[in-house]
Amino acid sequence: MASPSSEPCNDAPLPLGRWAHAWQHWRPWLLGGLGLLLVLLVGTALAHLLQEVRYGQVMGAVRRTPGAWLLWSLLATAISYATLTQYDASALRYIGAKVPRGTVALTAFVAYALSNTIGLGPLSGGAVRMRLYTQAGLEPGQIARVIGFNTVAFLLGMLAFGALGLLWGAPTIAPLLHLPAGGLQALAAALLLALAAFIGLCHRRRTLAWRWGPGRRWHVGLRLPPAGLALAQLGISAVELSASGLALWCLLPENPLPLLSFLALYAVAISAALISHVPGGVGVFEAVMLLAAGPHLPTAQLLGALLLYRGLYYVLPLVLASGLLVAYELRPAAVAPMGRAAVRQSPRLLAALTLVAGLWLVVSGVTPFTRDAREVLVALSVPLPLIEASHFLGSVAGLGLLVVARGLLHRLDAAWWAALGLSLVAALLAWPKGIALNEAALLVTLAVLLVVSRRQFDRPSSLFAQHLEPEWLLGLAGVLLASLWILFFAYKQVAYSNHLWWQFELDGQAPRSLRALTAIALLSLALGLWQLLRPRSSTLARPTAEEMTRAAALVQAGPRAEGCYLLMGDKHLLFSPSGRSFLMYGRQGRTWVSLFGPFGERKEWPDLVWQFIELASAHGGRPAFYQVRPAHLPLYLDCGLQAIKLGEYAQVSLPDFSLKGGKRANLRAGVNRGEREGLDFAVVPPEAVPALLPELKAISDAWLQQQQGREKGFSVGRFDPDYLRQLPVALVRQHGRLVAFANLQLTACREEASVDLMRHRPEAPAGTMDFLFAKVMLHLQAQGYQWFGLGMSPLAGMAERRRAPRWQRLGRLLYKYGDRFYRFRGLRSFKDKFEPSWEARYLATPGGLAPVFALADIAGLIGGHPDETEP
Repeated sequence: MASPSSEPCNDAPLPLGRWAHAWQHWRPWLLGGLGLLLVLLVGTALAHLLQEVRYGQVMGAVRRTPGAWLLWSLLATAISYATLTQYDASALRYIGAKVPRGTVALTAFVAYALSNTIGLGPLSGGAVRMRLYTQAGLEPGQIARVIGFNTVAFLLGMLAFGALGLLWGAPTIAPLLHLPAGGLQALAAALLLALAAFIGLCHRRRTLAWRWGPGRRWHVGLRLPPAGLALAQLGISAVELSASGLALWCLLPENPLPLLSFLALYAVAISAALISHVPGGVGVFEAVMLLAAGPHLPTAQLLGALLLYRGLYYVLPLVLASGLLVAYELRPAAVAPMGRAAVRQSPRLLAALTLVAGLWLVVSGVTPFTRDAREVLVALSVPLPLIEASHFLGSVAGLGLLVVARGLLHRLDAAWWAALGLSLVAALLAWPKGIALNEAALLVTLAVLLVVSRRQFDRPSSLFAQHLEPEWLLGLAGVLLASLWILFFAYKQVAYSNHLWWQFELDGQAPRSLRALTAIALLSLALGLWQLLRPRSSTLARPTAEEMTRAAALVQAGPRAEGCYLLMGDKHLLFSPSGRSFLMYGRQGRTWVSLFGPFGERKEWPDLVWQFIELASAHGGRPAFYQVRPAHLPLYLDCGLQAIKLGEYAQVSLPDFSLKGGKRANLRAGVNRGEREGLDFAVVPPEAVPALLPELKAISDAWLQQQQGREKGFSVGRFDPDYLRQLPVALVRQHGRLVAFANLQLTACREEASVDLMRHRPEAPAGTMDFLFAKVMLHLQAQGYQWFGLGMSPLAGMAERRRAPRWQRLGRLLYKYGDRFYRFRGLRSFKDKFEPSWEARYLATPGGLAPVFALADIAGLIGGHPDETEP
């Protein structure tokens, strides 16, 4: 809402330039291309390391692993994940937040099981924390600090862990790196001294601050944790990393490397996997471990241990976490807020589990079955055509699961049916395919979890209407390249010839795998070309008169007066399939901005939010939801978006509003003074507005000239005759001459009301707008309205505590010292006259730099420059 005495609010930063938008457009492709290059490099390194190793040797090492070793590895895995939950506990102590232990344990376990295994942005553990901790009462800024603390704590813990291992195991590691052992030990000692200095700094100081500007009044501070908390966190990191390394060490052959030397190598491998940004560090971790520990251990047995470790430490916790969340569907606890929030995260984990199942099937399709499986197939007289068909169709099912995982993430009912059907069919095919018991168990588990969580996939959809983002297409390309490498590794002893394609016999496993990989490669190529060549509209048509009428009727039937902004006609509309709900949005650059979120039938809002996100993604854009209410944040957090606070919205309780009493003395005096000066108030209905338009236009032009401004739009009203004709207008006259006006945003529910466009003559008496607002509130009070909205005060209400998130601290500085750019405090002071209650307003966007670009583009929309539209 505009300030009564200044230009309407423009609370976004300046546009960042074309280079920024170009970077955002090409970023997924560039990063994906770097990922594919890394896959090729890792594959080359592994091929060199495994020149003398045979696939059968690796599988033999896996089968010969004693059960006791597996149990010890499982125990170490359990200790590691139990210790991981203490990262979140430490982070919550750091920010001073209290969350029930059960909530912390559930959130941390699910988040780490997800991020350790997958690590993809839409599936990351950060989204899980954002949703569950929000339900526990934390603010988005606090949760962002929890995530940041965990990241820094892990890096510092890794540094300490690696330095200690390096200090102990330098004689073992030095020959591998062709460096002197003394030099490595000196480096390790220097790192440990740096950490000790950091602990000392935490003991002596609580914050690090940098000051600049006139009088050094501007500053940025970094709050350090207490020394005790920092030491405790380093201990937690040491235990967690030792347990995770021990989980692998327990699977190694007898007489392996000494544990401390091995942990040093493990720290190096984990660090390399993290730096690579490959999901789960797949391939990178294995390559570094083989390079580092290969001279000390049989390569085939080490690779077998690494494969088992992947299953026990990564896949098994993901299955358990998925089952844990899905189990809330069967418990009465699901009716509680935390139970419902947990259940709403199950699609995220099931999408990740579906990805794992798809990868398993694709890899299974390019590897041979075991000798034991061959004997069982011969004993059961399984027909060769059935074996061939099951192998071929199982690989295709794996590709299908990789594709539908995206739909599961978006809660599409079609994706649920496809995933269920593919998992059941692939589970049946696992038996004639090669008696793949573990594969069948994973697929059956996935099918059961899907059945139990059926209610979470309630979005009517068509899989063929979905657009795959660049990350998904490049991910499929990476899977195919990795599968091709595995194919050559598994059958390196088989010489290629053309007749392999037509060889159909039980022992002809190389031809069988070659045909399966070729099939999924061709299908992937067809899918990628179809996605890339699908026509995508670059322009957006304005809503039709019928759509505007339908949307206006939904707004009038609802309680939220802010929906009247759609009558400005400068926004596009997206309706739900039933037409009983909609959202309005604009587009600037690559940002698609929904104003206020959905309106209409509440149960359709989650689906509508997903629709909008998919629409933006299909056009290569980023979704943003501007000025959303705290009560609606779960809609966006469930979609993996993040929320940042924009300011606070002022609203006055009309049943409690009065000009009586000491608190309203100044306001009462202003109204009385206005009446003595001849001010008179009236409200005219929409049908009477056209006759007043010439006079209103003169007032508006004079006001704009005085403000040296121009009309804006999107979330700020502008003088538009078509807009003004649709709403009542409040008038203030002085001795019969019109001196001020404001249009009223009202709905038939009489729940909320507000004003939008406010203009007055330069010569109007001082306090005219106070008079207008007070009279409007009394008028609406008499009409039975409950709340009157005074609009958002940008950057108001930012947390002042030292533990506040950086965004809020920056906002507080701008609010305090930014009056030369905009009257932040003046706007807040004007609204405080009416003693409103204040409610936060948020921007919901993807993470990273997306909020910065979104705010820049929103500034362009508010400034009246929307991109590429058709009349």
